[in-house]
Amino acid sequence: MSDSGRVSDSGPVSDSDRVILRATSRLVVIDEDDRVLLMLTKAPDTSGSARWITPGGGVDEGETHAEAAIRELHEETGQTIADPGPVVYTEDFAVPWDAADHTHGHAEFYVVHLPHFDIVEDDWTDDERVDILESRWWSLAELESTDEPLEPAVLVDLVRRALA
Repeated sequence: MSDSGRVSDSGPVSDSDRVILRATSRLVVIDEDDRVLLMLTKAPDTSGSARWITPGGGVDEGETHAEAAIRELHEETGQTIADPGPVVYTEDFAVPWDAADHTHGHAEFYVVHLPHFDIVEDDWTDDERVDILESRWWSLAELESTDEPLEPAVLVDLVRRALA
């Protein structure tokens, strides 16, 4: 029987009620000048909206969040680390994009301090080559004063805590 034909305790479950969860690991990367690396990405929908996010991405089958963080950092920046450290923030959220392949997300965030570097795009996926429009290093003052959309909404607070 298809998911749209399932019956829950509260009645039939339609396709629009299905929850498709995507687990992600994200990294707040801070250089020796206390700047944070962010990537401007386009939402996978028809709105064309963009927002600045930290490096990171999906947790693969059989992978831990920490393993995904290590892999994603290397794939998206070219940097290699052995351990991302402890999780500093988690977020569960609904995904509003009309072309997304999931309805909800669970993200775990890590903070890593690395010497300044230039992004290496050698291991980017085809999707990343389309979705990542720009990358740049931001100071805390720039983050505090920008009107541009940042994700997660608590990013500035995460950076403040990491720099304290």
